[in-house]
Amino acid sequence: MADSFFDGPIADDRGEEIQRLREALEAKTRELEAQQDRYLRTVAEFDNVRKRAAREREEYTRYANESLLRDLLPVLDNLDRALLAARSEPAAAVTTGVELIQRELLRVLEKFGLTPFSSVGQPFDPERHEAVARVQRPDLPEMTVADETGRGYLLNGRVLRPAMVTVAMAPDEQDQAANS
Repeated sequence: MADSFFDGPIADDRGEEIQRLREALEAKTRELEAQQDRYLRTVAEFDNVRKRAAREREEYTRYANESLLRDLLPVLDNLDRALLAARSEPAAAVTTGVELIQRELLRVLEKFGLTPFSSVGQPFDPERHEAVARVQRPDLPEMTVADETGRGYLLNGRVLRPAMVTVAMAPDEQDQAANS
């Protein structure tokens, strides 16, 4: 029988080449599977970190005011005592007690960055003041704060609540003529 074309040294070389290619394909397949596994683990780890950060942020938000509230509890206790005293003490004693409580409350709030600001006599500033009324005041320059009906507060230097103010305006010309 004659030798087949696929028999002999060339066929052996091709068989070895095919075997080497199969082994290389298997190695690359294992490498791809390992890469996919690492990718999936990284995605899962990222998702877990994201969920943990969301939980921590929610918990922080829930308990962020804990220290402030703990410091306010003695003030609340003092208000309870003042109300109890108001039933039996003279008004002057109760007023003095409430003033002490107000100072204590302001001290606690200042500790957390809250500070009141004064507005009377200052030029009207729409960033810091909310005009609730206008009043004719010849003794004050126009657009000057004449009165404060609600105190304004800053939180760490930024306006938390604008002051509720009455703004001075120039007298009408008709009013000036009538008064002359």
